[in-house]
Amino acid sequence: MLQFDEETARVLEDAYQGADVSQRRRASFDALLPQPGDRILDLGCGNGLLTLELARAVGAAGHVTGLDASPDMLAAARNRLEGRANTTLAEGDAARLPFEPESFDKAVSLQVFEYLTDRRLALRALHKVLKPGGRLVVGDMHWDTLAWHSDNTTRMNRMLEAWNRHMAVRDLPAKLPSEMRSCGFEVQQMQPLAVCDITLRPDGLAAMMIQLIRAFAVDIGATDPDDAAAWTREQQELAAEGRFFMSLTHFVCTARRQ
Repeated sequence: MLQFDEETARVLEDAYQGADVSQRRRASFDALLPQPGDRILDLGCGNGLLTLELARAVGAAGHVTGLDASPDMLAAARNRLEGRANTTLAEGDAARLPFEPESFDKAVSLQVFEYLTDRRLALRALHKVLKPGGRLVVGDMHWDTLAWHSDNTTRMNRMLEAWNRHMAVRDLPAKLPSEMRSCGFEVQQMQPLAVCDITLRPDGLAAMMIQLIRAFAVDIGATDPDDAAAWTREQQELAAEGRFFMSLTHFVCTARRQ
């Protein structure tokens, strides 16, 4: 697990509530179509931002359950959801959901499935806890769409190859529809959402990724701190010169439990 210092934690919190990540969260929210009275599972709820937004939408008659494997993330979610009677948080595994069959009207998962080595186990678990006809929304990156400018392509490739090791699958959106169908879901829509940064915004996706990739590459021994720092400085210098470019496409897949 990466250990984040105070500066990195601040960058992450700003990015989670910045425009790029908020748009991804909103795309999943809109695809889920939350209604008053809905019972919703937020699988991989993280720090609870989407859980809170859904809780507002379903109202007092509805309920949102957030599940995450990280105690640290759940602690942040509890702080965010304090006083919300229509929410519950639980620690657990996506493949072994601790809920009764047909407990939920809808389920949503935002940037979780790309980290799962056996996604069908999670999909079967979701099929079990969703009611017949229940809606499932899964949002994840297609990392093969990443385009990131650097004058030092060798170093950039080294950093990105290191980053590849933090996920189970790079092209999740290409694989997900067939996996969903094999687990009893009808796929209804696949919606792309591109992020394209030509400035290095403090609350943007690129700024967050620079912090994460730099720390991860050093942590796994793929590079040394000086090399990672040089990569970060180059991106900052490119931004100062008006030559920064990073683009990545997120996809939101909507399905119905048959």
